[in-house]
Amino acid sequence: MEVASMESIGVLMTNQMYPYLEDQLAKRFNLFRLWNYPSLSAFAKAHANSIRAIVGSTKMGADATMIDSLPKLEIVCTFSVGLDKIDLPKCKQRGIPVANTPDVLTDDVADLAIALALSVSRRICVSDSFVRNHSWTKSPFYLTYKFSGKTVGIVGLGRIGSAIAKRAAAFGCPISYHSRSEKPDTGYKYYSNILDLASNSQILIVACALTQETHHIVNRQVIDALGPKGILINIGRGQHVDEAELVSALKEGRLAGAGLDVFENEPHVPEELLSLDNVVLVPHIGSDTVETSNAMADLVIANLEAHFQNKPLLTPVT
Repeated sequence: MEVASMESIGVLMTNQMYPYLEDQLAKRFNLFRLWNYPSLSAFAKAHANSIRAIVGSTKMGADATMIDSLPKLEIVCTFSVGLDKIDLPKCKQRGIPVANTPDVLTDDVADLAIALALSVSRRICVSDSFVRNHSWTKSPFYLTYKFSGKTVGIVGLGRIGSAIAKRAAAFGCPISYHSRSEKPDTGYKYYSNILDLASNSQILIVACALTQETHHIVNRQVIDALGPKGILINIGRGQHVDEAELVSALKEGRLAGAGLDVFENEPHVPEELLSLDNVVLVPHIGSDTVETSNAMADLVIANLEAHFQNKPLLTPVT
């Protein structure tokens, strides 16, 4: 099947994502935008038999209800690495392949993890405000803490976790990690128990996939093991961390600080976090650079075109 003949293929975009991706999909396929309809059921009633592909994201993917409502669905692509918004068992049951966008966003997310660690340690946001509101003219800024040389524990040593480890090692940080199994030949210390990892880390960085097993993997016990001088960085998913326990620990001084790119109920952030000066909060921007967003969009398009040309997917989910 030639690319030109794909213009009649119905593709459903679940939510507004990146304009370049939307434009490219509209040029190549018969694009349907779910947000233009009052509900999924209203959309399905009108167009259920027209959709052969779904393009989802970290905000909205493809759950069982959506998949079941689209009888002609052949493929699900997500504009993300994470797959937690896709019902993988349902896709497997229907024989629907799934593709994501790994590798192309690894560097950006790893960069942000280190940026958050530096920002929390050196109180970059607070010191910026200190200059802007003229406080510097009245007194010097208080001392902060260095990042170089701190022991860094990484939860999940996949592509992103490994990239974070490489960057942290360049700062002279001893690296250890926790994952489902030990990774051979990393040179990093492995802990089979996350409590042991937290107890032996000054900075704990969450970089694992979100699954039933990793939901609230950072709970009160882990936070207390990290301790009152510890810093938590989360660039994974908000549901990795028990947010209520994190807020309590930060307010009570049982944790020194946190850098968060993700939250349990995005885009809503607990009010208590907004008033704390020992946290750095960013709006889930781990992969949000122009270069990476373009590359992710191109990969989504390439996977769709490969599928409809009966070629192997570039990044199939196994």
